[in-house]
Amino acid sequence: MTGVLTLQPFSPEASSIAHLFIAVLFVMLAIFLLVSTIVIVALVRYRDREGAPEARQEFGSKRLEVAWTVGPIVILALLFGFMIHTIQVADPPLSGEKPEIRVVGHQWWWEIDYLQSGVVTANELHIPTGRPILIDIEAADVIHDFWVPELGRKIDAVPGHPNHVWISASKAGDYVGECAEFCGDEHAWMRMLVVAQAPAAFDSWQQEQLKVPAVPSAGEAAKGAKLFSDQTCVNCHAVTGTVANQRIGPDLTHLADRRILAAGAAENTPANLFRWLKDPNSIKPQTHMPNFQLTDDQAHALVAYMETLR
Repeated sequence: MTGVLTLQPFSPEASSIAHLFIAVLFVMLAIFLLVSTIVIVALVRYRDREGAPEARQEFGSKRLEVAWTVGPIVILALLFGFMIHTIQVADPPLSGEKPEIRVVGHQWWWEIDYLQSGVVTANELHIPTGRPILIDIEAADVIHDFWVPELGRKIDAVPGHPNHVWISASKAGDYVGECAEFCGDEHAWMRMLVVAQAPAAFDSWQQEQLKVPAVPSAGEAAKGAKLFSDQTCVNCHAVTGTVANQRIGPDLTHLADRRILAAGAAENTPANLFRWLKDPNSIKPQTHMPNFQLTDDQAHALVAYMETLR
């Protein structure tokens, strides 16, 4: 599916990469057809026939030697020109701009920090349409690779060595991103959802994300809130307005507003959240989320609480 998505660009950066791919594809196709034609002609025209004289041996041709030396040089020079143009479009110079968003790769999820507003989320990156966004790319543990095929180039996330990438979307919509560097057992389920919104809708989303969720005071949700604060959940996660302030696992402040769980391994529904809390490995084998052997009542209470985190 990824190969198809790279030919459906929705940004100038992705379009430039797609055009480079198509140009190289046609050049390689032309070379393939030329070589195939020469081989077929040679097989037919110079095949051994009954009574045919012994073939004459040729011991060098300056014309041919020049052709097969100069030809590849010209082809490589053209491809080099296309590549330089693509680099200039897909990764423009910084010119003093500061990153608006920091994306940190973890095993196996994405931490997303909006540096100007202070919004923190996970696995769901919202961007405004119509303008490029500079993103700081980092890694918390091993090498990851940030890639949204329909929106731009891929870039490595290297521990201790921040990178940057420009990303933009010409059309509002949802775009699937992924880690493109093998990073461990659950590399295949280290995805993200990029939501491109009109600028007004994006600003509204940020304002909603800055609101502190109300703490439930009664019912099963209140039991879940107490369970969350009393158990080891607070040792890894953060929920604004509570004692939970750790960043080892995803920030859960607005978990109920997100569409995916476990970095894309499941849709964010109450039923899947219950499964995730009861047995994380049933959704994402080898995940770092521990199985706390919760009872059904405890898991239901936690789900009720987390459904209030909007």
